[in-house]
Order: sequence, then C-alpha cells, then structure tokens
Amino acid sequence: DGRSKYLLHLLRFGKLVSLLYYSFVLTNEAGWQCRGQRARPVIVDPGLYMARKQDIFYVEQRRELPTAFKLFTGSAWVALSRDFAEYVVWGWDNLPRTLLMYYANFVSSPEGYFQTVLCNAPRFVPTAANHDLHHIQWDTPPRQHPHPLALADRPAMERSGAPFARKFPRDDPVLDAIDADLLGGRGRANGNGTAGAEGDMFVRGGWCVGAGGGCDEVGDDWVLRPGPGAARLDKLMDRIVRSEAFVNSQCK
Repeated sequence: DGRSKYLLHLLRFGKLVSLLYYSFVLTNEAGWQCRGQRARPVIVDPGLYMARKQDIFYVEQRRELPTAFKLFTGSAWVALSRDFAEYVVWGWDNLPRTLLMYYANFVSSPEGYFQTVLCNAPRFVPTAANHDLHHIQWDTPPRQHPHPLALADRPAMERSGAPFARKFPRDDPVLDAIDADLLGGRGRANGNGTAGAEGDMFVRGGWCVGAGGGCDEVGDDWVLRPGPGAARLDKLMDRIVRSEAFVNSQCK
C-alpha cells in the first residue's frame, strides 16, 4: 500500500538497522518501576498450553533479577533487520532461546523480549535505533493509555514524519482524512482504517499509472515512486539513524 512504498524507498541503509524503542530496566524512573512490577513477579499464561484464552495469573514466588544478562524494556512495536530476525529464529548462541523461556513468565513480554535480546548481543548493539516509528501523544500528566488522536492532531502527526500513529477513536473523521489526503485513497474507510464497502477504498500503489494516478491502468509493480510521505519519513530517519546521537545512545 502507500505506506509500504514509502518504507521500502527509505529503509535502504548500508548498515542494517533495527528500530525499537528501549530503555535499560535499572537506569531511570521507569526502569525502577519495571523492576518492581514486571521483572520480579512470575506470571503464568494459560493461553500457552490451553485451547481457550484465559487471563494470566501470578504465583506467590518472586524471582531475583538475572545476572547473566541485562533487562531492557520498550515498545511492543518494532521494525527488525532481516539479519537480527534470523538470529532470533535460529539462536545459534542460545541467547534468544534462553530469553524466550525467561519472558514466558514475564508480564507484557512483547515490550521487552526483542530489546533485551538485541542489547545483550554485542554483534547487534551497533544496529539498535531507539525509535518505534510511531507518533504517540500523551496527556499531562500521562495516563495509562495515549491521548486519542483526532483531526486537530493531524498537523503534529505530519510533522513527526512517523509512518504509524496511535491511538485513534473508532470511526473518527481523522481516519478518512488520512486515507484521502496522505495515502491517496478514495471512498470511506472503516473504523479500523481499512477499506469500506461504500467506496471500495484502496490505497493506490506505485503501480497505478492511470490518469491522475488512478488504477484503471496498471504498470510495473516493482517500481517505487516516492511521494511526500517518503520525504517526511526521510527527515525522520535523518534524526534517528543519520545523527551523531545514534552511535552514542545505543543500548544505554
């Protein structure tokens, strides 16, 4: 779709990069909170071994913080390099498998597993970028969930350059505005941002070569034609991985 062509155009670095927001569990205020509420409690997820989904439950035993590796926490949304993804799957030095077993009894494990694996594997530390490619706004003081994004937040979303954003209220007009103006779509979208039957709306790709960018004529689907979204994303990537701070802040 439109976002994919922008991402494919931009994510072409000489050095493979994994984008995942992270912070060391013991070095900041959020980390100390994570230490007491997430790292030491042991939970059991019945969904791992039962046919029906059930709520997790805590056991009385609490564990000590590990000494063989450092714990990191961050965002559940990540963009991993192929090299790192293959390392996690194959786990030739057993670190990914060891941490997989550890995080099986960890609350909100998707918010820490990849961060902890990458930041404890010296080979991949130089590829860590502390960003999850999302635009998120928080209330002041912060609440449990992010500030719901609306039409008034659209300028800030565009300025961020991020290809993703959250959270959106269901059926909010901002979703239709994004589809129509930023992604080049047509018609009315559903509340989750997908195509609606009313307008059969699909985001046009670079293969649409008809009049006005329409898809009545289809060209080469391997051709990438970057648009304004790619320019915004390019500026964001400059701030993330093409700056001096990128090298000086990895896994710290």
